[in-house]
Amino acid sequence: MGFYQDRIVPHLVNLAMRNRQLDPYRERIVAHATGRVLDVGVGSGVNLPIYTDRAKEIVGLEPHPKLLNMAAEKKPRIPVKLLEGSAESIPLEDSSIDTIVTTWTLCTIPDVEKALAEMRRVLKRDGQFLFVEHGLSPDERVRRWQNRLNPVWKKLAGGCHLNRPIAELVRGAGFRVSQLDTGYMPGPKPMTFMYEGSARPA
Repeated sequence: MGFYQDRIVPHLVNLAMRNRQLDPYRERIVAHATGRVLDVGVGSGVNLPIYTDRAKEIVGLEPHPKLLNMAAEKKPRIPVKLLEGSAESIPLEDSSIDTIVTTWTLCTIPDVEKALAEMRRVLKRDGQFLFVEHGLSPDERVRRWQNRLNPVWKKLAGGCHLNRPIAELVRGAGFRVSQLDTGYMPGPKPMTFMYEGSARPA
C-alpha cells in the first residue's frame, strides 16, 4: 500500500476533491463564520486565510501533527489556536463555540455520529454549524456505484467514505438544518455530490 498511499491517493484526492472548483464552496461557508470558530479537521490550514473579521478567534482541530505543522505556517489576520485531537473527543468546554466549520471532513471521521454529538456539545445554544461535504447521492444509479466503490475507496483515500448521508447525520445529531444546497460539482458523480448548508442546535 505504500506506493498507493504516497503517489496514487494524493492524486485521486486532488482530482476528486482538492481543485479550484472547491474554492467557491469553501469561501461561501467560511465567510459566514462569526465569533469563536471551531474548524474541525483544519488540516493544512487552507481555510485559515479566508476567514473574515466576523470571526474573532479560530480554534483549529486536527489529529495529524504533520498537517498541524503546515497549518501553523499560515498567517491569517485572526488569532488562531491549533489543537491536536480527535473530533470524537473535542478538548473544549461545553457551549464554548459560536461557529463550527467543516469542509470535506465528515467523510473521513471514523465515528462520525460521535463527532457530531461532540460538535453539538461544544456549540452554544444560539451557535451555528456551517458545512460543505460530499456524500450520498439521491440518484439510485450513483448510489449503487458509491456503495460498490466505497470499500476500496476508503482504503485508497485515507478512510474517506463516498456514501455518508450528510444531512441525515447532521439532523440525527440534534441539529436543525436551516439551509441546504445540494448538487454535483464537475467530476466523477460518485465522488462529487455536494451538501452545502448551515444548521443550529435543535
